[in-house]
Parts: sequence; C-alpha cells; structure tokens
Amino acid sequence: MWRLKIGEGGGDAWLRTKNAHVGPRVWEFDPDAGDLDTLAAVDAARREYTTAGRHRLKHSADILMRIQFANENPLKLNLPAIKLEENQDVTEEAVSTSLKRAISRFSTLQAHDGHWPGDYGGPMFLMPGLLITLYVTGALNTVLSSEHQKEIRRYLYNHQNEDGGWGLHIEGPSSMLGSALTYVSLRLLGEGPDSGDGSMKKGQNWILDHGGAIYIPSWGKFWLAVLGVFDWSGNNSMPPESWMLPYCLPIHPGRMWCHSRMPYLPMCYVYGKRFVGQITSLIMELRDELYKVPYSEIDWDNARSLCAKEDLFYPRPLIQDFLWATLRIFIEPVMMHWPGNKLREKALNHVMQHVHYEDENSQYICIGPVNKVLNMLACWIEDPNSEAFKLHIPRIYAYLWVAEDGMKMQCYGGSQLWDTAFTVQAIVATGFIDEFAPTLKLAHNYIKNSQVLEDCPGDLSYWYHHISKGGWSFSTADHGWPVSDCTAEGLKAALLLSKISPEIVGEPMEVNRLYDAVNCLMSWMNENGGFSTYELTRSYAWLELISPSETFSDTMIDYPYVELTSAAIQALTSFKKLYPRHRREDVDNCIKKAAKYIESSQRSDGSWLVFRFHVKERKYNMSITFCIVLYIFVCRLREIQHLCIEQQRF
Repeated sequence: MWRLKIGEGGGDAWLRTKNAHVGPRVWEFDPDAGDLDTLAAVDAARREYTTAGRHRLKHSADILMRIQFANENPLKLNLPAIKLEENQDVTEEAVSTSLKRAISRFSTLQAHDGHWPGDYGGPMFLMPGLLITLYVTGALNTVLSSEHQKEIRRYLYNHQNEDGGWGLHIEGPSSMLGSALTYVSLRLLGEGPDSGDGSMKKGQNWILDHGGAIYIPSWGKFWLAVLGVFDWSGNNSMPPESWMLPYCLPIHPGRMWCHSRMPYLPMCYVYGKRFVGQITSLIMELRDELYKVPYSEIDWDNARSLCAKEDLFYPRPLIQDFLWATLRIFIEPVMMHWPGNKLREKALNHVMQHVHYEDENSQYICIGPVNKVLNMLACWIEDPNSEAFKLHIPRIYAYLWVAEDGMKMQCYGGSQLWDTAFTVQAIVATGFIDEFAPTLKLAHNYIKNSQVLEDCPGDLSYWYHHISKGGWSFSTADHGWPVSDCTAEGLKAALLLSKISPEIVGEPMEVNRLYDAVNCLMSWMNENGGFSTYELTRSYAWLELISPSETFSDTMIDYPYVELTSAAIQALTSFKKLYPRHRREDVDNCIKKAAKYIESSQRSDGSWLVFRFHVKERKYNMSITFCIVLYIFVCRLREIQHLCIEQQRF
C-alpha cells in the first residue's frame, strides 16, 4: 500500500536541506501496510475512478491520502450537521456550526509539520521528460520501482481521451505533444503496441491519423531527439553561445522569465552536445510506430517547421523563419568545426556553471519539474558518475504524487506555503481561534520554517538571480525561489498570527524577519508600480516574437500582474498598521505606486485581465469572483491612500 511520508529525508545522505526537511512529501510503497478494509477501500476508489469518473471528473479527489489521514487523524466531531429547508432562515448559529464542522474536517488533513498536502498535477507533458531522462541514463528501473511504474501506467491510461489521444493537460483535447509523448512513455514502461485492451493501438492511430510524430511541437521534438526517435537536424537551433552575449542586449536569455529561462538553459547544453541515448531495439520499434513513412525517408529539414494544428497556439512569425534559418545555415556550421568549436566548448562550460548553481541553490529540487529533469540529464551527460546526478535522484520523488487515478508528476514540489497561508487567514477570519489553536499553531510553525533566510551566494546579477532573503516560495524553503504573491500571503499570515497570544499559536516571527519579508516584497515592484512573479521585468514584450514555443505564449518575460500587485498592497498595508515607523516613506510610496498601477490596468469594461500565461485550449484567467473582490478592493484604494496621508501628518 502507498503511504505518504512528510519531511522524512534525514536518513538519506544524498538529500540536502536548509530547514531540516520541513515541507517535502514523498509517497512510498509498503507491501505490508494497510488492513483488509483499507486495501479494499483503495481498490474501490481506483475502480470507481477508472470505470465511472475518468471521462467525467478529470481530477482526483486525493482519496488515498484521505484514507491514510482518516486513520492517522480521526475526526472528533460532536457538532450536528446543518440542513436548511428551502425557506428556512440562515442563523448565525447555523453558519458558525457549519464553519466549525468544515474547519474540523480540514484540520484532519493537516500534516504534522503544519502544511496541507495535496495533488498539484494536471499537465501531461511533465512525466515523459522524466521517463525519457531515466531511460537514456539507464536509471529507469533503479529509480522507479515496479509499483511506481504500475501507478504511472494507471495514470496515463486513465487520462487517455475517448478519441485515443492525450491532451496537453488532463482536461484538454488531444494534442500531438500529449499523445506522442504519452505513447512513448507507456512504451518505455513496458507496454506493447497492442497493450491496454486496445488503448495503445488507439493512441498510435490518433498520432498517425494526425500526420505522425513529425508534427510534434518543438518541446516534443527535443525530447524525441534525446531518446533517438527524432533527428537533431529536425530541431531549431538552441545555441549555448547565446548565454555569452552581453547582458545589455534585450534578447539575452538571462532577461527571460525564469520559468522559460531555466528550462532553456540545460536544453542549450543538451542541444550543443547533440546528445542521443543508446539506440536499443525499443527505439527502433518506436521509429516505426510513430511515423507514416519509414524513418530513413523523413525530410528533417521540412519537419523542423511542422506543428499539428491541435498544438499550434502561437503561430511562428516571419522573423522567426529568418532567425532559425540564419542560425542553421550560418552559425551552427561554424560552431561545429574548428575554430568555432572552441567557442562552443567554452559556452557549454559556461552553461553548466549556471546549471550547477541552480541545482545547488535549490537543493537539487530546481524551480520546477521541467528544468529539474533537464538539469539532471545535463549533469549525467557531463559526467555519468557525477555527484550532481546522484544528488538529483532522491529529489525526483518530491514531484511524484499518488491518487486514485494513479501516479502523476506535479507542476511543483507542492503548494505547501500557498495553501497554508490562505488557510491561516481563513481560520482567523472566522474568529474561532481558540477552538482551532492546535491547527493554527502547527500552521504558524510551517510558515516560520519555510521562509527563505538568505540570498543565493555570489554576484546575483552574474547568475541572473533576484534577491530572496525574507521571501516565501510557493512550496518549501529548500526550493529557494520566492514569489511575490507567496511572500505577500506568507507575510499577511505571519502578521495575523503575531497579534494572537503566543500561548495559543506559538511565538511570533522575529521582527527582523518581518522586515526582511517587506524588503524582499518591495523589491519586486517594477517602474510602472506593478509586481512581477519571481523577478523584475527585465526585457520587452516584443521578445515574444522570438519565443521558440508554438504551444505557450506570454512566457518570455516576467510580466507585472494586478493580482500580485493587489496581494503586495494588502500585505504592506497590514504591516504598516503594526510597524508604522519602519521604512515609512518607502512603504507609503510603494503602496501608492502599486495602487496607481491597478487603476491604470483596469479595462474599459471595468474588469482586469490577470496572469497572461496561456496554453493551447486553456487560458488561465481571473475568476468572476476574484474580479468582484479586486474591484471592491480598488474602490478602497483611495481610502488607503488617505490613511497614509493622515499617518504622515500624525
């Protein structure tokens, strides 16, 4: 039976940590765990999802975790369920009772270190990168046990669409990227072309009916080239020499948004090496299965520009045709031969310095799952016996999550801090502090233990890093990449808890650490008053014209967003009330400037557009509820500004 382990990395010499492993969650299989009733409940949940739920409810309900926590943290509830008739009045007592029941239930799902674990999966293009990396490095069966592989197969089959293909994410229509990479993943996991009661054949038919894997977008071309089922000449150039350009140039990759910059960093290394895994009999079979024509007859020059219409969210502008042609015809031939190959060797060494820096400062977790496996692959290519590769291995499991739909690779190592900070604010807002003191105290400990306490070493500008001391990441302190709104919400929660008796919620966070949080938070404000995610906006929106991805848009630079700016204003306003004298002028100016940004960002219909990161067939946008909340908040901005003026006079 699978068991969720929280923060139990102390016995692994290859796991590094800065906060005693607070936060990481790892699923481990224990063949002796669970009684007959528990095992039966797990099997029933899996059958229910596969037979009735997978095409109706795409997401899991975390039933395996809930079963485990129900045994470990049984609910002790002596409050009646409130059932109101259609015309019955809603009383304060009814609301209070319902809130207490809900918080009581939610408290049973809290981990012993104070956070709330949960599924943070969804994308279908993450797991294939891990499986391909483990396969070409020869570590697949060492890192992933038979039980791991069984659950991964379950997940991939469960999220196959009815037309036979797989989407970019579990809610999406079938795409070439999702279908080809998932089909390859299942083959690497031991499935044959006719396995899965016909599911594999349906998947292959979808791929071939849509032109074959030759139409996979650029990220898929890269991974298939690494595996040996797509020729590198069918990929656009990713010259590692670009990292050696003067930083003053707007196109320097160090100016890109970190979630684009960090994956392309190791991709440049792998491309520069033209690495291809061992050509096994399975690879030869895949070469036959993925294409409509014999592999030896594929026109790779033509393949370079092909992309299935299902994946083409961001059509390539003419300037990209010119750019890729110039690199292919004039630059790459020079870099492949003397004396240009000397510059390439220097560039590859430069890139690997940055890869190692990222690994070491994130404790080998890395900013996200994409660059995690790419960095791991680059480290192995550099030296298969390196310490760096060995340090990467145990951090893989923090990205894997098991639920009734199977094992998935998460978008992050979790959302620990984010969920905990909002939960604290919600519980405190109810006023039921005494009733849920143990819950709040545990959460308070997590918030204190997950703050990033120092900046990355060295010259941050050389490594293209922003300051981090005092911030909070989305997940854990070891992750080491603070985010502006995570820092704002962590600060808001810490400030709320500091106003409650230490006997109830524990000792408050030290004042100097609150000051560090404020300093880190204000450092994210751009010249226009808006707050970006991880760093300041470093280049221009026109950089999107040379984005190499056909599937993702608005990802080249770190844009400012109104919801991040709103969170920063709220956090700074809360801080100002408790510490009115600390950097008074800086805080006031930051609030005012941020308020003007929000007002100037309002659209003509009265709404705000937020988080502009788009993927094919799915736009991550603001909910109507949040629009209303933000609108009300902006109506109060003038009152906040007036309060600032009055306090200055005081």
